[in-house]
Amino acid sequence: MARSKTSQGWLKEHFNDPYVKMAQKDGYRSRASYKLLEIQEKDRILRPGITVVDLGAAPGGWSQVTSRVIGDKGRLIASDILEMDSIPDVTFVQGDFTDDAVFAQILEAIGEHPVDLVISDMAPNMSGVRESDQPRAMYLCELALDLSTRVLRPGGDFLIKIFHGEGFDEYHKQVRQLFDKVQMRKPLSSRDRSREQYMLGRGYRGQ
Repeated sequence: MARSKTSQGWLKEHFNDPYVKMAQKDGYRSRASYKLLEIQEKDRILRPGITVVDLGAAPGGWSQVTSRVIGDKGRLIASDILEMDSIPDVTFVQGDFTDDAVFAQILEAIGEHPVDLVISDMAPNMSGVRESDQPRAMYLCELALDLSTRVLRPGGDFLIKIFHGEGFDEYHKQVRQLFDKVQMRKPLSSRDRSREQYMLGRGYRGQ
């Protein structure tokens, strides 16, 4: 089947993307690794020995960065609807995060051990229709925040990909009520045309 001009344009942009080339050179699974690396450089959310939950982990770019920083004394639980090639010492739960059974599996994998950091690069499959894409994206954000309130230790941190649009302001307000400090980040490696930003909550207040 002949490729459309749109898909040809995307492929050309993708393979000319400096972050794609850097990821191949540096051995990262995706260009998304550099988004987390930039945030880590600025905010130091990852530290050796901490426990981290990585939502929307596949193909594993963020999990690679995280596992390298937290080291063998750290603990990383990752999840995605897609398969992810294994990473040493990473517990992976495959399934749809919106499914209650999968949500329960993630909680079971975390166990009673308090979590220091929840990171989420989740996004729904975008149709290009903002009226339907935005609510689906915000629903994932709500679920990730719900998980965080169940597992984060007091003082823990929360980093999530979020899209500006309907529901953003209300969500921002929710996160501000739960964390001591909330900041927005737009890494250089995030494409300019993308509406994505990253919301960082520092210092979970606990329930």
